[in-house]
Amino acid sequence: MKDGGRLMAAIEIIDDILSRRRPAADALKDWGLAHRFAGSGDRAAIGNLVFDALRRRLSLAWRMGDDNGRALVLGAYVTMWGKDLADLDAVLGDDRHAPEPLGDAERAALAGEVRDGAPDHVLADVPDWLWPEFVAAFGERAVDEGRALADRAPLDLRVNTLKADREKVMKALSRFGAVETPLSPVGLRIAAPDGPKRLPHVQSEDAFRKGWFEIQDEASQLAALLAGGLGGGQTVDYCAGAGGKTLALAAQSRNAGQIYAHDADQRRFGDIRERLKRAGVRNVQLRGPDGDTLSDLEGRADTVLVDAPCTGTGTWRRRPDAKWRVAPGALELRIAEQEAVLAEAARLVKPGGHLVYATCSLLAAENEGRIAAFLDANPGFRLAAPGDAWLAATGEAMPEGLRAAVGDRGDCARLTPATSGTDGFFVALMQRAE
Repeated sequence: MKDGGRLMAAIEIIDDILSRRRPAADALKDWGLAHRFAGSGDRAAIGNLVFDALRRRLSLAWRMGDDNGRALVLGAYVTMWGKDLADLDAVLGDDRHAPEPLGDAERAALAGEVRDGAPDHVLADVPDWLWPEFVAAFGERAVDEGRALADRAPLDLRVNTLKADREKVMKALSRFGAVETPLSPVGLRIAAPDGPKRLPHVQSEDAFRKGWFEIQDEASQLAALLAGGLGGGQTVDYCAGAGGKTLALAAQSRNAGQIYAHDADQRRFGDIRERLKRAGVRNVQLRGPDGDTLSDLEGRADTVLVDAPCTGTGTWRRRPDAKWRVAPGALELRIAEQEAVLAEAARLVKPGGHLVYATCSLLAAENEGRIAAFLDANPGFRLAAPGDAWLAATGEAMPEGLRAAVGDRGDCARLTPATSGTDGFFVALMQRAE
C-alpha cells in the first residue's frame, strides 16, 4: 500500500472508533481481517497513524477545526510525522485509494500553528472533565505532563537476574538499539520509532524464550523494586494479574522466601504459570479467589503489594484511545475498589510489616487522596520514606522531582513521562506499627 491508502484506512478506522466508542485494537483487528491484502508494514503504519491521531485528538481537532477521522489523521500526518504540505499533496494525488485533495480551510490549518486561545486541557490533550484532577496533581506543570502523555512510549524490558544480567541481554538485543534505563538497575529501553516504523517484536527473540527478560515499563519495575527491598520472608502480590511484579519480586529475592500471587479474578492470571516456568521462578504460590484463600496469611505477611485497579491515566502513551473512553463514573467506581482492596490487603500485614499501594494513575483522587483517607481510617499505619527504599533498591538517591507529598504525613513516589521518562505511576510505602 502507498501512503494515500494508509491514510484512507486510518481515517475509516478513526471514524469507526469515535462513532462506536470502541477500543482501537478491536477496530484495527476488524479492518485487518476485512483487508487481508495489507502487509505487516501497512498494518503497522496504519496503526501508528491511528494511535498518533488519538494521542493528540483535542489539539489536532482545535487546529483543524474538526474532530472527524479525516481532520485528525491528516493533522497527525503533517504535524507528528514530519511531513509538509507538498508531501501531503503528492500523497493525495498519487493514489486512487487516497483521501480527497486538501480543501482551502484544511490547507490553511495545516500550514499554521495551533489556533490562538486553545484552553489548557486542549493543549495538554486531556479530557476536559479530568483536567481539574491534573491541575490538582501538577499545578502549573499540568500542560507539560499532559503533552508528555501524548508522546509515543518506548519499549522497556526488565532483565531477569535469575538467568541473565543487563550486559548479556543488551548484547543480545544490540541490533534494536537497547540501552540501559536511567532509573531501574535491571531495565533496558528500546526507543520509540518515528512515523510508520514499529517497535521490534522482542517476544520472538531467543533471549526472551530463554527467560532472560520480560516486557515491563521502568516505572512498574521500580514499584516492584521498592516493595521487594523492604525485606522479610513472606510477600503478597495482592492484585497480581498476569504476574509482572510477581516475577520481578521473585528475581529480586533470588527465589528466597515465599511470594503469594493473588487476584480476585483468576482469569487475569493468564499465562502466569508459563511465565514463571520460563523465568525459572520457584518461590511463588498462586492464590485465586476460590479454594486457596489468604486467610492463613492474616497478620503474617512482611510485605503486601497492592497494584490497585485504577483509571489507567498513566498508560495513555501506550493506550491513547483509553483516555477518550473513560467516563466520569469510572473514577468513582475505581476509588471505591481501591478503598476495598486496601482494607482487605491491610489485614494481611504483620506488625512492623509494610503495605505498598501502587497505581498506574496520575490522578490525585486515586493516589494521595486514597492514602490520606486510608491513614485517617487506619491510625496503626504510617507513611514510610520512599527515599530510603529507593536508595536500597537502586543504589542511587531518589530524585526530588519524583516525590509527591500527602499533606504533612510524608512523601510518596510519583513517576511520569515528563519527570522520569516512564509511564505514570504512583507508589506509597506504609508501615504497620509494631
